[in-house]
Amino acid sequence: MWTEVVSLFSSANVQWVLMGSLLLGFASGMIGSFVLLKKQSLISDAMAHAALPGVCIAFIIFQEKSMPLLLIGAAITSLLATQAIQVIIKHSRIKTDAAIGIIISVFFGFGIVLLTYIQQNSSGNQAGLNSFIFGQAASLIKSDVQLIAVSSLLLMIVTTFCFKEFKISIFDPSFARGIGIPVSFFNGVLLFLIVGIVVIGIQMVGVVLIAALLITPPLAARYWTENLSVMAWLAGIFGGISGMVGASMSTVISDLPTGPMIVLSASFIFFISLLFGKRKGILLKGLRIV
Repeated sequence: MWTEVVSLFSSANVQWVLMGSLLLGFASGMIGSFVLLKKQSLISDAMAHAALPGVCIAFIIFQEKSMPLLLIGAAITSLLATQAIQVIIKHSRIKTDAAIGIIISVFFGFGIVLLTYIQQNSSGNQAGLNSFIFGQAASLIKSDVQLIAVSSLLLMIVTTFCFKEFKISIFDPSFARGIGIPVSFFNGVLLFLIVGIVVIGIQMVGVVLIAALLITPPLAARYWTENLSVMAWLAGIFGGISGMVGASMSTVISDLPTGPMIVLSASFIFFISLLFGKRKGILLKGLRIV
C-alpha cells in the first residue's frame, strides 16, 4: 500500500497537480482576504455558479474541451452575472442578497440544463465536463495544471503589487481619492482578480465550492491577527495547505471529488482557528472571561 502511494506521488503529473493546487489555494486565500473585507463574499459565490453556463456554451460552440476556450466562456458569463446583479439592484427595489440569490439560481440552473443537453446529445469529447461542478484533479492533464499554476502565480503578483492601493481603497475610499488613488480602477482590478481565481479554479475545485476556497481561509486567518498584511499571507498559507491536502486525498482515493476535499480541509483549519485563534478564539475568550 505504502509503496503504491509513494509510486503515485512520484508521478510528474501528480506533482504538477499538487503544485497547481498549492498555488491556487495560496492565491485564493490572498485575494479572498480583500473579498472578505470588502463584503463581496456572496458576489464571488454568484460569479462561481455563473461560470458553469459559460463553460457549456463554449463547448457547444467549439465542440472541443479546450481549457483556454472553456475558461474564456466561464469568464464572460461570470462578468455578465455581476453586471446583472448591479442592474437588478439599481433598477428595482430588490435588495442585494435577494438579487444575488436570483442570479445564482438562474445561471446555475441554466448551466445544469446545458450540461445535461451536452451529455445526452453531443458527439464530441465531453468526458470530464461534469467535473466542473465539484472539481476533479484526476481529470486534469499537465497543460491544464500548468495553466492553473501560471495564472495563480500571475494573480498573486498583481495582488502583491496593488496591495497598498487595495488596502487604502477598502478601508478609507475618501482618503484614497484625496491622495490620488483611482478607487474605481482598483475596484475593477479586484473584480478582475476575483473572476480570474474563480475561472482558473473551477476545474479543480468546481463551481459550487470555489467561493468557499476564497472565503474560508481568510475567515480562519482573522482569528489569528487583525493586521491585513499578516492576514493575507496567513490566508494564503491556509489556502495552500487546504489545496494540497484536498488534492492529495482526491488523487489517492479514486472517484473522490477534489473540491469537497479541499473545502473540508479549509473548514478543518477554520474550526481549529475558531477554537484556538490568538485574537478571537473561543477558548482564549473563555479564559479571559474566567
